[in-house]
Amino acid sequence: MATMISEVYDALKEAGASEEKSRKAAEALASYDNHFAKIENDLTAIRGELALVKWMVGFNLAIAVATLWKVFSA
Repeated sequence: MATMISEVYDALKEAGASEEKSRKAAEALASYDNHFAKIENDLTAIRGELALVKWMVGFNLAIAVATLWKVFSA
């Protein structure tokens, strides 16, 4: 049996839906919930990589400015 959201299942059963339809709908919603959790994890990883890229760009900019300063100050 696939994962399902029991609150949704109970609500659909109480609203008068059949057991099979309630179970399928609760399983479908659970799969969407898992999908959104995966997207959230991916976004967290992207944010971490973006922070690294910002540091790398800042470091390269500082080296370029220091090099230009050294070349043109002498």
